[in-house]
Amino acid sequence: MKEFTICYTLDNDIIIEKIIKESDVKKEDVEKEIYGKMDCYKYLIVRNDQDYFIINSLSVRYVQIMKEKILVK
Repeated sequence: MKEFTICYTLDNDIIIEKIIKESDVKKEDVEKEIYGKMDCYKYLIVRNDQDYFIINSLSVRYVQIMKEKILVK
């Protein structure tokens, strides 16, 4: 399993999300998935350690995958 740390830069906020994917998933695949969701849906639901956030896709200015960590089984 891999854990990806994703940073969403909005108009007036920065939200960090951690997602877990299979070990064969690449960083580029995660980027495509995020951008695909932003194209298809008006709102994204983002979960981090503190809370759930509902983000308007139009307010996202920048998306960056900051870290990729391999989790031990």
